[in-house]
Amino acid sequence: MTLLYIALALLALLFLGVPVAFSLAGLGATLLLLKGLPLAMVAQNLHGALDNFVLLSVPLFLLMSNLLLKGGVGKDLFEAVQKWVGHLPGGLGLSALVSCGIFSAISGSSVATAATVGTVAVPEMVKRGYSKSFTLGLLAAGGTLGILIPPSIPLIVYGVITEESIGKLFMAGVGPGILLLVLFGIYTVIYAWATGLHQRQEASSGRERMAATLRALPTILLAVLIIGGIYAGAFTPTEASAIGAAASFLLTACVLRTLTVKGFFEAVAQTLKTTIVLFLIVIGAKIFGKAITLYQVPSMLSELVDLHISSVDGFLLLVTLILLIIGLFLESLSMLLIMVPVLFPTVLGLGIDPIWFGIYFVVLIELALITPPVGLNLFVIQAIAGTPLGVVARGAVPFILIMMASVVVIYFVPQIVTWLPQNL
Repeated sequence: MTLLYIALALLALLFLGVPVAFSLAGLGATLLLLKGLPLAMVAQNLHGALDNFVLLSVPLFLLMSNLLLKGGVGKDLFEAVQKWVGHLPGGLGLSALVSCGIFSAISGSSVATAATVGTVAVPEMVKRGYSKSFTLGLLAAGGTLGILIPPSIPLIVYGVITEESIGKLFMAGVGPGILLLVLFGIYTVIYAWATGLHQRQEASSGRERMAATLRALPTILLAVLIIGGIYAGAFTPTEASAIGAAASFLLTACVLRTLTVKGFFEAVAQTLKTTIVLFLIVIGAKIFGKAITLYQVPSMLSELVDLHISSVDGFLLLVTLILLIIGLFLESLSMLLIMVPVLFPTVLGLGIDPIWFGIYFVVLIELALITPPVGLNLFVIQAIAGTPLGVVARGAVPFILIMMASVVVIYFVPQIVTWLPQNL
């Protein structure tokens, strides 16, 4: 019954509108008091939650993405890709998706990806006759690649919680990221061919393609620097975040000269706000995790699984259903910080590859970014387009189904996730 009471108490706090960080920290502190333990343990956990070198990469990756956003690199990137694929059926949609994929390989943030590419792509696609609902859904879904294609902030946090290799998690995210990009692209081409509502674009000349590519080349090289450096072992993910933040500043302020003083301070302020929110959630989750460990909640859950679920398939199905439901009410990082400490002992007990499970988990929590009522990407795209939330949500439905299909593919073909980490 202890497990049920704790779960109900947490749900009650969340439904009452208490912020996630304070719900977790408050409930955790209460549980420690009920156990007769001193509140000094809370203070110890405040320090211990953030005393990790890897977590330094989170604000630095956020700063990098915000500098690129304020520097307007999305315009050059989108135009370069458009010159190459814009004449194909659904070419503008494909351009937006590829731009999302490239920017995801720089930023690690889904919101920044959706905002950067969406600002440029939404008006261009609508002007050329694409359905507004389809366009907005496409950009909201494309933004979710930001937390799967490395560098990924949720994968960093997952690695910190589980003590798994961040580098291996990053490599494991490449295959599923490309899979989603391809599936989104196939749907985009089919939609454009079936509706025929959009205006076809003339193929660009070689000179136009080269000129646009040269303008976007510094941004593309930045992505190569970050990802290539990590995979080559030249620097750690934390070092990559520092190099990326510095390179982003030099790129936007000195090379492209698109970053203003006002834009720089806005990027720093936004980074500060987001970092504080994320780290408060991390602290709250650490306190809550300590409490539920003392109450033996993970072992209780393992016993329940052993009693009622005798297979890996049953466990994964249960995890999938839970994440789909709570994803309607919680954002992705909160889901990760609440659920992973509880589920991970069972994952190890069942012999599930923790790297594979991390990617499986992240794909599922990506859905929370585009499912109402709290899908962050839906709100970002809604703000850009100035349309009702329902228009964006309707356009996102096919992409939600595609992402669920990708979960099935990853389950039946785990090599999509595991091949790179095992062979590089």
